Amino acid sequence: MLLKPIVFVILFFSLTMQNGLAQQSGPGRKPPAETDPTHFYSAVNTYINPVLPGDHPDPTLLKVGNDFYHCGSSFHFNPYLPIYHSKDLVHWKVISRVLPPANTGMVADRPGAGVWQGAITYFYGSYWIYFSSGGQWFSKAAAPQGPWSAPVRVKDNPQTGPLGYDNSIFVDDDGKPYMVIKNGQKVNRLQALGQDGQLTDSVINLDWMNANLQYSWAEGPVMCKRNGYYYYFPAGDVSGGQYVLRATALTADSTKWERLGNFFKPSPDPHNTFARPNHISAPVQLADGTWWTIGQSYQKRDQDDWSGMGRQTSLYQVLWEGDRPWGAPPVSGPVVKPALENDNTPWRSVRTDHFDTDSLGAWWHFLTKPAAAQYSLAHRKGWIRLSPDSGRTHLLQKETDHFYSAVTRLDADALAANGGIYLTNGNQTVYARLYYAQGRIVFQLNSTLRDIPYNKGGNVWLKLERWEHQLSGFFSTDGKNWTSVGAPLSAVALDKAQPNFNSWVGTSIGLFAEHGPVDFDFFVCKDGFSALPAIGSSNQYGTHKIKRGDDWVVTNFSTHGGWLMISGVDFGTAGEARAIEIMAAATKSGELKVLVDDLENGKQIAGVPVKPGQLSGRALLRNKDLSGQHDLFIRFPAGASQEIFIKSIRLLRTGKK
Repeated sequence: MLLKPIVFVILFFSLTMQNGLAQQSGPGRKPPAETDPTHFYSAVNTYINPVLPGDHPDPTLLKVGNDFYHCGSSFHFNPYLPIYHSKDLVHWKVISRVLPPANTGMVADRPGAGVWQGAITYFYGSYWIYFSSGGQWFSKAAAPQGPWSAPVRVKDNPQTGPLGYDNSIFVDDDGKPYMVIKNGQKVNRLQALGQDGQLTDSVINLDWMNANLQYSWAEGPVMCKRNGYYYYFPAGDVSGGQYVLRATALTADSTKWERLGNFFKPSPDPHNTFARPNHISAPVQLADGTWWTIGQSYQKRDQDDWSGMGRQTSLYQVLWEGDRPWGAPPVSGPVVKPALENDNTPWRSVRTDHFDTDSLGAWWHFLTKPAAAQYSLAHRKGWIRLSPDSGRTHLLQKETDHFYSAVTRLDADALAANGGIYLTNGNQTVYARLYYAQGRIVFQLNSTLRDIPYNKGGNVWLKLERWEHQLSGFFSTDGKNWTSVGAPLSAVALDKAQPNFNSWVGTSIGLFAEHGPVDFDFFVCKDGFSALPAIGSSNQYGTHKIKRGDDWVVTNFSTHGGWLMISGVDFGTAGEARAIEIMAAATKSGELKVLVDDLENGKQIAGVPVKPGQLSGRALLRNKDLSGQHDLFIRFPAGASQEIFIKSIRLLRTGKK
């Protein structure tokens, strides 16, 4: 029971948070806390990594004016090379995809193959993407939103040698671009690019850099320039390691380069789960003088292994000690945001889709090139039809959370087809399915099956609930009352590290069909009418997670209050959400404020009272017209700490008790 007294076990503690804030404030950035300590409690001035949760490997970062763009390896997920945009380096959204499957005959269509690298850059008045797929290629565009040109192969030559993969582009102060070339373990080179995007001038040979394999693979090298120094950042390998060298000229002379050693400062946080970030992007400088980079890491601490989600991307400040750069240490708690304003972009989460537009959202991807042609938005208005030619077809997004309830509605009148919700690891060897199959509802994780009869036809709702490594399946005839499809299944085999690094990609969730066409009305991943556990928050300040009885709960540790944010909560259609219920225990009465979209400038939609002796509090929503996805904020009242303990939140379709 939530109210059962027990000694608290603190999972995240205030020292971790303070370390993170201190380490990442840095010179040139005046934290709001220096003028008003309560500012962190009344506005979102901090973030918690990763800022790009889920599978976002080999990140590159481009700053043009006040805009930031990210791209990385997409492997076999297509359409290839999604471009992300941000105004504040914290909130990101997909704005385009570079390569449609139709013009990518050079791309191998299997896990671990496909498109690697995705180096986004800007020079000579155009945006360029350089990538590898059986050689180096580029596409270009007038704007990151596209359209992007058909890929052009980069010509190599005997002097340059094979161009390899995970290359990047460095643009010098005079606007001259260079390809930072990486091929195998012992090849690290530089060569200029001409107006046509092709290699020109002589090769600058840096093969001495990793001649003794001192940096393992020395992969994914990137460069930046500051105070007359050129900085070269090679990564170790997929398991971690990031290093830095510097010189005052672009030269092949090894004596002119200084090895500075490790880039990242060691983490002071024993609870940090992204322990060895690497493969950073080229650092960028902001108007306030601070420098920032993004880097990847698998998520794992002790036996809690989330490597199956892939290499997740986090944001780190670059701290300068004179002309020596250091990456701020990875921590699990809040760190101060860059001094930038968001443009109302929500936190990166799996997107809701009602399939009511003429084109498919850029957040979706397919597992094969044929699948990209096996859907229709026109066959039935407001629905999507998946029509496999044989076998199975999928429509997926990158999984971003450890807690959610994914919901869809499908037409069960199809005679011979199976269809439903699909969750798969990157190499597609471990997967979970919840689906309708000719008179049955089936819940499956690999060879383990649960099924119950279903002969009603018409529309059927399916819900796949993830509670960390536990999956549960449900179905409904009205989308409100749910029936369990057997006992929960463990997803540990899906979530943990996989052979061959999971073919380099992470988990995906979405829809599938097999044996014939299936019509789907919508897809929701973060259903607000299902329990949203407080420990599944994407951001927080002044709070920590503790074990109380049999439950993990969130409470505040400051007299200023504290807050948590659950990203991407779906409120359904306008007017559907009428009230909110918060499962919470209390030792003293108080009111939890509920806001959407932002803590300072968002709408307060409810004040939920909580009292001792009660397990929950309810309140009517002040705004009855909310619909779609919102970042949901819960703010603790100021006063004594650890008086309220939040277990979960859910929306209600009625205000009645």
